[in-house]
Amino acid sequence: MRGRRLSEEETRAWARVAATVKRIGPQEASLLDFQAALEAGEPELRNEKPAKKSPPLAQTPPPPAPKQPFPPADRGREKRVRRGKLDIAATFDLHGHTQVSAARALPAFLMAQQADGARCILVITGKGREGQGVLRRNFLIWLEDPQARALISGYAESHPKHGGSGAFYVFLRRKE
Repeated sequence: MRGRRLSEEETRAWARVAATVKRIGPQEASLLDFQAALEAGEPELRNEKPAKKSPPLAQTPPPPAPKQPFPPADRGREKRVRRGKLDIAATFDLHGHTQVSAARALPAFLMAQQADGARCILVITGKGREGQGVLRRNFLIWLEDPQARALISGYAESHPKHGGSGAFYVFLRRKE
């Protein structure tokens, strides 16, 4: 991109502005010191407080075994639910539940619905404050529980007419 040349008046104005500018950052001499320190090893950072050391832990727990992720949500089933082609067999509302009572009630509800032959249920978690509700966040963790994973084939956030981000479609496996 080619620009026009500055006029004499603009050049003088720019020179006045440029004279008032103070350089920020390290001086050139300190940059050379910094580069030499980098080449020698890790430099000591200035103006930083040393990190507080936490007391050593007795034992670090082993990392959890890798889980098989849920298959991607079946978009076809989700679309059929939104269009009314696949019925929502039941609704489970977590409003009014504590974390403990919801964690206990959800697997029992899933098992009962699977036993009844339900294929799709709606679980209302609520959105919480700024979309970060405790029950909503924990609901996704509870679905990772082995007991729940055995019952569920997938899940998806619901359509706005069913609650949007405050509810989930849960697709159950067929009873064996």
